[in-house]
Amino acid sequence: MTEIEQPSSPFRLVYVPGVTPTKWLRVWGERLPDVPLELLQSTQEAGHGLLLSGGADAGLVRLPVDRTVLSAIPLYTETTVVVFPKDHWLAAAEEVTVEDLAEEIVFHPQDDALEWPEGLPGRPAFERPATTADAIELVAANVGVLAVPQSLARLHHRRDLTYRTLADVPQSRIALAWPEAATTDLVEEFIGIVRGRTANSSRGRGAAEPAKKQPAAKKAPAKSAKTAKSQPHQAARQHKPRTSQTQAKRGRKR
Repeated sequence: MTEIEQPSSPFRLVYVPGVTPTKWLRVWGERLPDVPLELLQSTQEAGHGLLLSGGADAGLVRLPVDRTVLSAIPLYTETTVVVFPKDHWLAAAEEVTVEDLAEEIVFHPQDDALEWPEGLPGRPAFERPATTADAIELVAANVGVLAVPQSLARLHHRRDLTYRTLADVPQSRIALAWPEAATTDLVEEFIGIVRGRTANSSRGRGAAEPAKKQPAAKKAPAKSAKTAKSQPHQAARQHKPRTSQTQAKRGRKR
């Protein structure tokens, strides 16, 4: 009876809203077709929990993370934008400043992806929306505006809303994080993919074995000083000038 080969355990990747891992998934499928990759979409807080509990092997999350137990590689920084209705007066500007928001109600959702050490700009809302999606609904109702990473503005795109870059404010950084104590070959493989390593330069299980060194070609034996010294004399013997006797014989024949 033929045994049926069981599929490999999936590599579990958690990611937060706004992150698009598509290009890395494609490379994973090309390099490790026998290892399925399971995507787990999660909030920032829940994503950290999955990494800490072993519910995910790695994650594309927003910094900061708990660096005492998680390793993290920053990947990129997102532009912060402010979202508002298309007919809002801010739509006339190419870029919005904190001062422009001084009289605006700025929502601060409970799942805010940004940290505001100096406080949120503008005027606070009566209460904090539970989620960014809820805040977007309030913006659409022309109740206030919302500052978010650009990826979240695109994720929650609506035809009646637009956004502009918000200058000189905190920004969100996306990182690849994983439990430091569980840096497996598959984790190394995914690290190589997000860093743009080729399959041959990857440190994971998909890496090719190093090529064996070819034996060096044999070099011609070096000339000794004695051999080099004798060569001019040999050349001199080969090109020895004709003697006077030979020249005299030629004269008599003439």
